[in-house]
Amino acid sequence: MPDDFAQTIMEKTPLVDPFGRHISYLRVSVTDRCDFRCVYCMAEQMQFLPKSEVLSLEELDRVCSAFIERGVRKLRITGGEPLVRKDILHLFQRLGRHLASGALDELTLTTNGSQLKTYAVGLYEAGVRRINVSLDTLDDAMFAKITRRGRLAQVLEGLKAAHEAGLSVKINAVALRGINDQAFDEMIRFCGERGFDLTLIETMPLGEIDEDRTDRFLPLSLVKADLETRWTLEDIPHRTGGPARYVRVRETGGRLGFITPLTQNFCEGCNRVRLTCTGTLFMCLGQEDKADLRTVLRQSSNNADLHAAIDQAIKRKPKRHDFIIDGATRAPAVARHMSVTGG
Repeated sequence: MPDDFAQTIMEKTPLVDPFGRHISYLRVSVTDRCDFRCVYCMAEQMQFLPKSEVLSLEELDRVCSAFIERGVRKLRITGGEPLVRKDILHLFQRLGRHLASGALDELTLTTNGSQLKTYAVGLYEAGVRRINVSLDTLDDAMFAKITRRGRLAQVLEGLKAAHEAGLSVKINAVALRGINDQAFDEMIRFCGERGFDLTLIETMPLGEIDEDRTDRFLPLSLVKADLETRWTLEDIPHRTGGPARYVRVRETGGRLGFITPLTQNFCEGCNRVRLTCTGTLFMCLGQEDKADLRTVLRQSSNNADLHAAIDQAIKRKPKRHDFIIDGATRAPAVARHMSVTGG
């Protein structure tokens, strides 16, 4: 069989893991760098990667396009903070061609919001319609404590710019015992008034940080039970392709999501894989098994080799993650930081 014919056949074959799950969602970290140092995500003194190890924008476009050829319909750009990557808008503009062709349903990103004032209009023009913004509190002092370097006013300006540009906004808040566990009522009101969705997330045991996660872990079952004493939470079938399960807050009309990697496993319907900024493919956020796509990208211009490497990786996708908050060893379940894998 001629190589070009074999490559054509491979490109059209959907990616299906050993458990029959179709891989239709790719999350791509474009940088490990960030202008914040959130306490649950990074150590205060992070050692960032040398630029030679990070995929170029052209390499990122190539590997994303290969996944789209294999049936990925949703592409999320993450970091670190993706909008601190130099010339990042060029990558969004390039990937937007797959939206125009109909090969891709959605191009979106997760951001801390610090650069949205600058990029919101450009993102919309590139085809982005929906974004996730990480924001754990609306209190200035608490925001500074959690992010260690961020300014809440800057993020709020970015949210305003995103809304005015036509971007749909979902706020992601990590629930931290003793830090922001009293902030959720205000955030529900804030999001309801602006038409933003709000999703609460259990802290995930990835990477060594500067404190003990067991002290901060807050089960969302407890958060939900507490919220139900003040709000009417109605189950709804809304899904976005991710792991969140949503309710509607009757008093505001807004949607409230819960992501529970520890207290309620959501792996059965997992349709996603993650690519780091170094070209490392993780088939599961909570496992260490990985595939090196950077070497394939840089050693060969033949996409058949890239597709073969992707195929071999997907065949190793596990059934579920092994997340656990380990109160005995105090060690993270996975050594790498969330900022390395992609938020």
